[in-house]
Amino acid sequence: MKNRAFCTFRSLLHENPLGLPRSGSRNIPEIPRRARGLPQKQPIQNVSKIIAVSSAKGGVGKSTIAVNLALAFARQGLRTGILDTDIFGPSIPTLLNLSGEPRLSESQQLIPLTNYGVKAMSIGFLTAESQPVAWRGLMVMKALQQLLYKTDWGGLDILVLDLPPGTGDVQLTITQEVVLDGAVVVSTPQDVALKDAVKGVTMFKLVNVPILGMIQNMSVFTCPACNTNTHIFGAKGVKRACENLDIPFLGNIPLDADVCADADRGKPSVVSQPDSAVATSFMSLAEKIKLKIGLKSAT
Repeated sequence: MKNRAFCTFRSLLHENPLGLPRSGSRNIPEIPRRARGLPQKQPIQNVSKIIAVSSAKGGVGKSTIAVNLALAFARQGLRTGILDTDIFGPSIPTLLNLSGEPRLSESQQLIPLTNYGVKAMSIGFLTAESQPVAWRGLMVMKALQQLLYKTDWGGLDILVLDLPPGTGDVQLTITQEVVLDGAVVVSTPQDVALKDAVKGVTMFKLVNVPILGMIQNMSVFTCPACNTNTHIFGAKGVKRACENLDIPFLGNIPLDADVCADADRGKPSVVSQPDSAVATSFMSLAEKIKLKIGLKSAT
């Protein structure tokens, strides 16, 4: 277990300055938050734009997409950060090849770790790699709020929130308390993944978060030996879902063994293969998202 930063972090969890929403409710309340005695949505200090990357389904490559998008923003000259909001299964430390305990600022805020020009914060920096976070919902929500509001980002053009699977407490806490500029939903073309992705889209609509669009991951596999294209999980499932939901289709990311290998070794494709077709796809996706949220590349 980590020492000073983690102990300070745990002590902060006993505070609840923001007021937690009730968990377990089946419907999202229509009564304004202020009338319910809850705080208004608030921005994250020194962060210009915030987007959430979600899938509502595990195993579809959402964290890999989120990291490569963050790296693409950084390559385009934006001051970029990524926040791992998955308390139980953080992926960002592995994907960005980061480890070690964050330092604390003079104001007792966590200072993000940095690699490849992207600032990152994750509960994984505060616990041992093999140590499970065995917390109940209330502790998880408090931990999330501290990661959101007790991190010193030092000035960002864009912060990417990597959301965990599902549409539960973490997602509702973020969408009801953070000023989000939009959400990106990731899915494979497979029906079993799309059904959960559609639930995620519906959740964002219910809480009035702008949906920037959907990304189809693992869209096609190109055999390296014969150059034959195979749609292992189906061909156009995400595009059809976007048409049915009346939301933008942002683009495709192929099923590529190198993308997986790059992620596992902590050097994502946008960094390790900057001139590759898949890196170009991520750069194009980043450009589309920037336009949708009104961000310009640094000159």
